[in-house]
Amino acid sequence: MEVSLIFKIAAVGILVTILSQVLKHSGREEHAFLISLAGLIVVLSWIVPYIYELFETVQTLFSL
Repeated sequence: MEVSLIFKIAAVGILVTILSQVLKHSGREEHAFLISLAGLIVVLSWIVPYIYELFETVQTLFSL
């Protein structure tokens, strides 16, 4: 796993948090929820290949 990926995830988290707070205080809770959901989907799309690689490594390790 690369260090740049961790920084990207942290940046998305900070950005989503700020946008969500601004939207919640302006009375747009639905939009804040959608921003949080979009941030989660973006981060998961970055992490899924690493999770797949982890499962392949475990499968190879235990020869399943």
